[in-house]
Amino acid sequence: MVRYLVLYATPEDPDAFERHYRESHIPLIKVLPGLRRFAFGHSPTPGRGKPYFWVSSLEWDDMAALKAAFTSPEGEAAAYDVANLTKPDMLRSMIFEFEEVIH
Repeated sequence: MVRYLVLYATPEDPDAFERHYRESHIPLIKVLPGLRRFAFGHSPTPGRGKPYFWVSSLEWDDMAALKAAFTSPEGEAAAYDVANLTKPDMLRSMIFEFEEVIH
């Protein structure tokens, strides 16, 4: 499995961010080809470091499926919409392969 994790810093207008995320961004994410799992959390509590405002987790079967999703028209639309949510320096993202040990 491959996970794409996105961590958003607190935006200038949290209500507008959440409204746009729920009403506009989620519909774009839900149609990404091959997406197996999508979850998000609001105001996660950090174990260390500064808190983030929002975290999103998206999963695909493998790296090829993730790359295909990101380069699809749906993936390009979702990526383009990120600029409507926040500035580039207000988010961190990472992609990693993982193995489930317990489920």
